[in-house]
Amino acid sequence: MSTSSGSRDRSVVQKQRALVVSIGVVLGVGALITAFPFIWMLATSFKPQQESVDFPPMILPQQPTLQWYLHLFTDLDFGRYLVNTVIVVLIGFVGLFLMAMAGYAFAKFDFRGRRWMFFLVLATMMIPIQVTMIPTYLILNGMKLTNTLVGIALPTLVSGFSIFLFRQFMSTIPTEMLEAARLDGAGEFRTFWQIVLPMSGPILAVQVVLTFISGWNSFLWPLIIASDQKLYTLSVGLALLNKQLAVNPGLQMAAASVMVVPILVVFIVFQRYVIQGFALSGLK
Repeated sequence: MSTSSGSRDRSVVQKQRALVVSIGVVLGVGALITAFPFIWMLATSFKPQQESVDFPPMILPQQPTLQWYLHLFTDLDFGRYLVNTVIVVLIGFVGLFLMAMAGYAFAKFDFRGRRWMFFLVLATMMIPIQVTMIPTYLILNGMKLTNTLVGIALPTLVSGFSIFLFRQFMSTIPTEMLEAARLDGAGEFRTFWQIVLPMSGPILAVQVVLTFISGWNSFLWPLIIASDQKLYTLSVGLALLNKQLAVNPGLQMAAASVMVVPILVVFIVFQRYVIQGFALSGLK
């Protein structure tokens, strides 16, 4: 009897192992298929021009070279585009702090009109950005901010979705802890800075990733607001590169790598917080 039970247990364990291995293989193949375009882009950016147009193509470069990256930053204006993009992202991080303050106010303060104001914030998520482009352009033109980096970054400084996420997460912070800080003599800003923000690490990580991606990938608005090519961002510079030059896969893939790799680095650094932040934002 015990022998039969033991053999059944071993059979169940073997089936579970086979299932785990099968799932792992399927996921591994899916991950490889998903990552292949990125691997191809990165490998092609290091290929000499002859290798990049060879047929049949080779995945890995036989004679790796950095000439396309050097060409981007010495002969072309990608260094300037990179600096412009970094400035736009940094201005966006100022908006990150403002959105955290707004989310904290909606979560922990009881003031007149709070529900309606929060409803208006949520309503902005339903309006396509294309609808507001012309009014936004006219406002910035009246403020003499067209053709400036501030004008490029200002319309995306705050987001209704980000305020919503901050509000949802900060609603889970115990109110008693904030009241204890106030009883100890801490002002509202000090309470927010020293207690609320440190406890909001997961959602801050989520917002850092979203803010970085939004600023780094900005294309349509910089193209509209900036008439001076020296104010273009990386994404606009990449589109300009594809139109100005003849087919040069190595150079184009190098420019695309400059666009994509920083986003992957930021996501890898903050990935352990991202899922946690989204999960905790929906608890209340």
